[in-house]
Amino acid sequence: MSELTKRIGFIGAGQMATALAQGFLQRAGVAPEYLAASEAFESARESFSQKTGVQTMESNVQLVTTSEVVILAVKPQVIQDVLEEIRPCVTPNHLIISIAAGVTLGRLEDALGANLRLVRVMPNTPCLIGEGASAFCFSDAVSQEDLDIVARLLKSVGRCFMVDESKMDAVTGLSGSGPAYIYLVIEALADAGVMAGLPRDVAQTLAAQTVRGAAGMVLETKEHPGLLKDKVTSPGGTTIAGMKELESHGVRAAMYDAVLAATRRSKELGAK
Repeated sequence: MSELTKRIGFIGAGQMATALAQGFLQRAGVAPEYLAASEAFESARESFSQKTGVQTMESNVQLVTTSEVVILAVKPQVIQDVLEEIRPCVTPNHLIISIAAGVTLGRLEDALGANLRLVRVMPNTPCLIGEGASAFCFSDAVSQEDLDIVARLLKSVGRCFMVDESKMDAVTGLSGSGPAYIYLVIEALADAGVMAGLPRDVAQTLAAQTVRGAAGMVLETKEHPGLLKDKVTSPGGTTIAGMKELESHGVRAAMYDAVLAATRRSKELGAK
């Protein structure tokens, strides 16, 4: 892969910023000298530098003035203060990427100014191991080159999709919150395995690997999950007995409701 020679700066040096930086370094062709991060907390700066070998600083303004691509990797609760701080030094030459949940392009534009190159990204925590699922949308001022850069960076930590901003709340409800739903499934499968007589470590590993393997089958074969389910479900066998219990307890409906509830909550938070 050709080297990406844009100067990229993270405002915020927490876990997600660290995961993204590691992906950029390892799989997006970004050299360490083209990365930097600003962070108010010294411990976070030290951790980021130790894990990435990348320069850090305390000043957000200094970070923006020395970067071409600025990634806003701070919590939604503090982003307004950050936007007000950096507004005087943000120019149309900057590509601004926000990963703050629920923060709309309109809110970014209101805080930073009109006609800026703005991208909103919804990543998820499996980015930490290079298995993320991300979606992004963008303002009118964004160029095709900008979109290519965003896609290249996000693909270094998983898979990504370009969507209309109106779909971002649904992305939040599905892939943004989805890992928690699956952790609950893994925990329940493992607990059931323990109840059935398996040692805890064996049950948890079997449960997690089963989920990982099943997801891999969907992604690799590209077959519909229902078809893959049917291939495992023999007439009168063990799997159909288990499926009957899942359906009778409304597991499918519960997943629907979880995604839709999280989507609604994302819209509420965005409105605030």
